[in-house]
Amino acid sequence: VQLQASGGGSVQAGGSLRLSCASSGRSFRNKAMGWFRQAPGKEREFVATIGWGGPPTYNEDSVKGRFAISRDIRKDTVYLQLNSLRPEDTAIYYCAGRNFAGISTSARAYDYWGQGTLVTVSS
Repeated sequence: VQLQASGGGSVQAGGSLRLSCASSGRSFRNKAMGWFRQAPGKEREFVATIGWGGPPTYNEDSVKGRFAISRDIRKDTVYLQLNSLRPEDTAIYYCAGRNFAGISTSARAYDYWGQGTLVTVSS
């Protein structure tokens, strides 16, 4: 089972990126998927999660209103749209999948992890 994250890059503050997470080896169509990030010298932080049949949940303090998580069931792919990027959003962004449909904001609840994609935001 693999989760392949892509779409990272370098942008200036205020810019946008769209991250993608594609799965192979199994389907996550009806399972919860999440995005986390880890900045240099900091712990891994929850960003957003989407389950099966319910609304997404976001890290209210840091990304609410700027980021949006979505999924394409046919492509079995999850996206994270990053808007109004700030230098403090600079981090490696990881996608993760659960064996369950219910969402979780805890990294320990996720069973599968992608390799991460780097987002760098300059001021």
